[in-house]
Amino acid sequence: MAHTVEPAAPLADRRTAQATASNPPVRARRHRAVLGSTPSDAHTWNLVYLQLVLEEAGFDTVNLGACTTEELYVEACRSHRPDLLVISSVNGHGRVDGEQLISGLRRHGDLAGIPAVIGGKLGVAGTLAEEDVRALLNAGFTVVFQDQPGLPAHHGAALKGLADHLAAIASGQAEHADR
Repeated sequence: MAHTVEPAAPLADRRTAQATASNPPVRARRHRAVLGSTPSDAHTWNLVYLQLVLEEAGFDTVNLGACTTEELYVEACRSHRPDLLVISSVNGHGRVDGEQLISGLRRHGDLAGIPAVIGGKLGVAGTLAEEDVRALLNAGFTVVFQDQPGLPAHHGAALKGLADHLAAIASGQAEHADR
């Protein structure tokens, strides 16, 4: 019975293998997002869907649920230090509630730099006028996403815009703009 002996790996290869085993590669931190609704919006389906979209885009998520108060957002943002704050509204009161919410959050200096987006059905009469979008941006939102009239919310332009913005954040090329 013949036995074969494998030649020993060169010393340099063995040292590299030992160094790799004792110092595993550092996993890059995933982007983190906190998401919720406006204080008056009790819908949850949109939040579950957005959570899935965010996770598919590579984000770890903290879903605060429906009827989210300013205090809960402040606590979550301080605790989780997100790369993105996502506020969704489907009850049509996102314009008014969102402006109050982001103004309150921006008063907390340590939270002022967190990119914040709002989207969904932001007005009861449909698409917001340009001055309403500008008011949300001036209050502190980084981007405002509106759904196009006549499209179901889960197929609308708002989600396309959010997906594009997430890709820009992931690549480090996000810009402040309204969509």
